[in-house]
Amino acid sequence: MDRSAGYRTKQSEAVLSYISSLESTHVTAAQIAEHFAQEGAPIGRATIYRHLDKLTERGMLRKYTTDGVSGACYQQADPQEECLTHLHLKCESCGALLHLDCDVFDDIQLHVLHHHAFQVNAFKTVLYGTCGNCIVNKEA
Repeated sequence: MDRSAGYRTKQSEAVLSYISSLESTHVTAAQIAEHFAQEGAPIGRATIYRHLDKLTERGMLRKYTTDGVSGACYQQADPQEECLTHLHLKCESCGALLHLDCDVFDDIQLHVLHHHAFQVNAFKTVLYGTCGNCIVNKEA
């Protein structure tokens, strides 16, 4: 059977199933490897990356590379959600990548376009800081 025609292995199905179970949460290859190791069914990192690349190419996952230094993170692609229209927030403490659906930033993007003749690529735009969970944990 031709693997490029959409054939998926059990490991590929397991990776996709795990990412799907996270709903809209982003996950790294290292986190996926750790999950399967804890489950007693370890999958090598090279194998995980290969499956992530194939699933991304097929449009089943979205891949985010935010700063060129940190590893990429992945999320299940939801055809109902248009990830290209909002900015992202990256927590510098825990590494979480959050979606920012906010009318204020929509207005800023329109302002930049109309007053500065520059269209912001929301998919690649990331604001760095500290997420609410990490702020609470720091204060505790």
